[in-house]
Amino acid sequence: MPTQDDVLGYFDTLSNWGRWGDDDELGTLNHITDDVRLAAARAVRHGRSVSCAWEVAAPRDMERSTTACPCTADMPGAENMPAAFHADRRWGFSSEQLSISYHGNTLTHLDSPCHIFWDGMMYNGRSHSLVDTATGSAWAAVTAAANGIITRGVLLDVARVRDVPWLEPGQGVYPDDLEEAERRQGVRVRPGDAVLLRTGYGRSRHEAGAASGFTQAGWHASCLPWLQERGVALIGADTPQDVQPSGYDDVLMPVHAVSLVAMGLWMLDNCDLEACAATAADLGQWDFHLSVAPVRFAGTSGSPVNPIATF
Repeated sequence: MPTQDDVLGYFDTLSNWGRWGDDDELGTLNHITDDVRLAAARAVRHGRSVSCAWEVAAPRDMERSTTACPCTADMPGAENMPAAFHADRRWGFSSEQLSISYHGNTLTHLDSPCHIFWDGMMYNGRSHSLVDTATGSAWAAVTAAANGIITRGVLLDVARVRDVPWLEPGQGVYPDDLEEAERRQGVRVRPGDAVLLRTGYGRSRHEAGAASGFTQAGWHASCLPWLQERGVALIGADTPQDVQPSGYDDVLMPVHAVSLVAMGLWMLDNCDLEACAATAADLGQWDFHLSVAPVRFAGTSGSPVNPIATF
């Protein structure tokens, strides 16, 4: 078990600052080469696809204003539109204005490196001052991944390995768990892969609803060197990643902090991995083509996403 000093040392020993150049904003997404994408395409052997995201409920999870206009010709101002517009009495429309806060413990979203600071610094040695409250982040925002994250995904089902319906809040996942999952599932994590961790919380949430509070299962900080050694491009989990409590008094969320700030390792928080796990078990296939397409919100530290696993 790494000590707190060991974990604090990860900011140096696992740092990717400068590895891909001083101006790099992609971080570990650099592991996803053209060859890795081609290999991901070859992981499609059955043609079955599943979502790895939670449905966003309205109005609980967002502020929503919906307009429904049964006949567009009757809307205010239609008389000032071209004749073909206001003369058509058959078509109408609906539209929405949505306000959503996606960071947190509920919605499935992607974290870009500018999401977390450590000692006032972001990935690749940039200052937090590059994040402006009016214009957003000028460094390592989600738009760095505007071309999408297309790679091979690997689901490591640790709840299945431990033969429990789900890990209890506060239970961590360790490198031995990851390697045991690889062994039992007959899969090995390769450079450029996205690793999705199933703790079983998705099943608990489906059955009992979302948990409250700040105690959860998840990655233990001891997994960070393992992820670096394997060349993992992206991690995801069915919780907000870090086991809580972390076990370290001075590092609240070591996986978030070391991954995003030091390693430039992007994250998928709050996935729903139940359909993915059921499909993997049914097909006996634990790797798949993973597609993550963030919305190109300028200067934002992430985006709500709907990751798609195709087997």
